Amino acid sequence: MRVVVAGASGFIGSPLVAALRARGDEVAVLVRRPPRAAHEIAWEPDAGRIDADALRGVDAVVCLSGVNPGSRPLTAARKRLVLSSRVRTASLLAATLAGMHDGPRALLQASGIGAYGDRGDDVLDEHEPLGSTFFAGVVRDWEAASGPAVDAGVRVVHLRTSLVLGPGGGALGRLLPILRLGLGGRLGSGRQFWPWITLPDEVAAIVHLLGADVGGPVNLVTHADRNADVVGALARAFHRPAVVPVPAWAIRTALGDFSSEVLGSVRAVPTKLEESGFRPLHGDLDTAATWVAAARAAQQG
Repeated sequence: MRVVVAGASGFIGSPLVAALRARGDEVAVLVRRPPRAAHEIAWEPDAGRIDADALRGVDAVVCLSGVNPGSRPLTAARKRLVLSSRVRTASLLAATLAGMHDGPRALLQASGIGAYGDRGDDVLDEHEPLGSTFFAGVVRDWEAASGPAVDAGVRVVHLRTSLVLGPGGGALGRLLPILRLGLGGRLGSGRQFWPWITLPDEVAAIVHLLGADVGGPVNLVTHADRNADVVGALARAFHRPAVVPVPAWAIRTALGDFSSEVLGSVRAVPTKLEESGFRPLHGDLDTAATWVAAARAAQQG
């Protein structure tokens, strides 16, 4: 299979490219500078430009691009950038693919599990309506941007990614060092559901969806557990206590609108993934946490 990946150097994109090449796929990557190698394709999403000729004969595109919303305070300007960085990339790819008769017929577009907002204990599959939080609004516009490709008959999958458990980077990037120091604990009440998936299973799920007969939103989730249980499992895996809770008011003060992603409850389930035949490598929380700790140790030598 010939696959083009946007966001190929990121937390998920880098292992995805490696996994695709390991199974024998021909992989090219989109870059925002002049190409330096045969497998690089130039694009400028902010200017609406892409080398469409380089997409001819490609089977699928995986777009993982987007500004990290948790890396800086969500000021009004930052919110606009979070939204525009997603909508512009998705719009450019969708419009480009829609206008090609010999281009990719599958587009796997990143999205987020924040689509549902704070829904308490409700079980959420892909048929549930979108929420009303800032991030639910981002997902609404982000996924809608792929409309031209859908209308043109391209199989579009919206990868509603949950908390990705990995040894470095991602949403756990700032939490793991605290846990390893024995200073971690539940966040807020700790009763909110956190949907999660390990990095290897996130990558495997994307690879699986490249060939599966699935379209529309897909919850990239293995399971949803209470926040206190997720934090506790990770602390046990690192042989550390998890006894220092962080009150909700402190999280809201520190994170602003991003606090909805930490304190909100999203009990998402992987209905479409399971129905398509995907089975995760790390199927329960303790197994996942143990893998994270081992991978972290291996990463640090």
